[in-house]
Amino acid sequence: MNKTSQDNLWSFRRAKKDSRIQKFFLICLIMAGSISIFRFADWWFRAEHVGNIFLFFLLSLILWYGMLRLIIIWINYLGIKRPVKTNAPAGLNVAIFTTSSPGEPLSMFEKTLEACSKITYPHTTYLLDDTKDPRFREVAEKYGAIWLGLVGIPGAKAGKINAALTKTSEDFILVLDPDHIPFPNFLDEVLGFFEDQKVGFVQVSQGYYNQYRSFTARAAAEQTYTFYGPTQMGMNGYNCSVAIGANCTFRRKALESAGGHGIGLAEDLVTSIRIHAAGWKSVYHPVMVARGLVPEDFGSFCKQQLKWARGVHEVLFAEVPTLFKKLSFWQKLSYITIGTYYLEGLVSLLYLLIPFLFFWTGLLPAQMYFIEFLYYGFPIVFFSIWIYFHVQRWLCDPASEQGLHWRGMIMKFACWPVYLMGFVLSLVDKEIPYIPTAKQAVIGKISPFAKPLLVQIVVFVFTLAWISYDRFNLLTEVELIASYEITYGMLAFAFIPFLLACASMYAVWESSKLTSESPWEEVDLNQIKTELSQKSGT
Repeated sequence: MNKTSQDNLWSFRRAKKDSRIQKFFLICLIMAGSISIFRFADWWFRAEHVGNIFLFFLLSLILWYGMLRLIIIWINYLGIKRPVKTNAPAGLNVAIFTTSSPGEPLSMFEKTLEACSKITYPHTTYLLDDTKDPRFREVAEKYGAIWLGLVGIPGAKAGKINAALTKTSEDFILVLDPDHIPFPNFLDEVLGFFEDQKVGFVQVSQGYYNQYRSFTARAAAEQTYTFYGPTQMGMNGYNCSVAIGANCTFRRKALESAGGHGIGLAEDLVTSIRIHAAGWKSVYHPVMVARGLVPEDFGSFCKQQLKWARGVHEVLFAEVPTLFKKLSFWQKLSYITIGTYYLEGLVSLLYLLIPFLFFWTGLLPAQMYFIEFLYYGFPIVFFSIWIYFHVQRWLCDPASEQGLHWRGMIMKFACWPVYLMGFVLSLVDKEIPYIPTAKQAVIGKISPFAKPLLVQIVVFVFTLAWISYDRFNLLTEVELIASYEITYGMLAFAFIPFLLACASMYAVWESSKLTSESPWEEVDLNQIKTELSQKSGT
């Protein structure tokens, strides 16, 4: 990303409206994609395709788990809706809560608190501090914020928010992570929605100003683009948009009705589901009115993902069953879909094992021609990509966010061991500590999270060597011909994740070469533009 592109990050952005023509075309694409899935299903479940019945069942389970999620995502896109903004009424009592933890850089708070002081709508900023460092109080007071010393409060960030609620009285609270720099018009964009007395919280988009720093940072940002655009806009249309840990404005009464801010590794999701269960509406406003940080190094990214995976499964196993009857149909579907996202770790492991089971044991889950698999499967891939690009017209900042997002896909694959660990820890109810995401690149040795990827690469290379030796030295010509298609089909099946693992190792290697910098020091608050660009939506 060049300097001009970096500067453009500091302009107000808004997703486009949902138009009838584009929605109709989206419906046509989804119908075509659905037909291709039903066509594939009709071919897949033919009796002659069953090999080892247990492995076929297992393969079918994980394959159609993915297909079902794909269909749910498409249905969600049909609900895409940009809410109609209402001007913020005068005279509301508004607080901004931002929290500090030991080890976080003071200079980052300088920038964030200065930006908070420039927010135009009258408000009170509170720094919820447990660092025991007097300099944090000095910085807060320098920029007109109220310092609240909250040392030793259980529940990490959420615990401090709940403690601050008892010490404050404002009717609306913006929860702002300290690494996010708000634009002056932030509150003007969200407070009008609270004119509807049933609205419990308003979430806005998240964008990142350090995404140019590394492959990992860019990949982490790419993974969020669609979520903060068409995905959350679709959820907004079904009244099931969720609160995220930053940039969410709550009505105090909604928080109180939910028992305060949820505590846990996925405290934002806990808060969302409890507020929805209490009967409140949510609003997702697709505007870019703040920029924050993503992890810059591979290890920090994996730690963040582990925290989220463990936390999301906690919501799935604890919150969803308890509150299920109080949620609408779409809210139930949404929270179950979110709660099962990190099953991708288990699914990826099973996909990885299947070709190696064949190569080393001869067990075959399915008896089908690879060419036929491509013939029936390609239309699904084709329409999936087309739909993915079509809905990108509803990204918040298309100029910087559109694309295939291949880095994000690579890093998603790289984290399959992390997702799996989070799932296993949830099953055995093993707690992990709440650790704030690193705000700067962590410099050091190769991350231990890379070890499963290295094992995967070594196993593939060793298996490939054995297959080559076997086919060139041990098999007869008849055996070679008979096993040609299945062998090379399975090799292709194993080769794609091998390539993804190799690409992931680039992120691991690059992370070991990064320098630790403070990207917020490069931000000039006077360059933030709050006028809507002609290119950012209508």
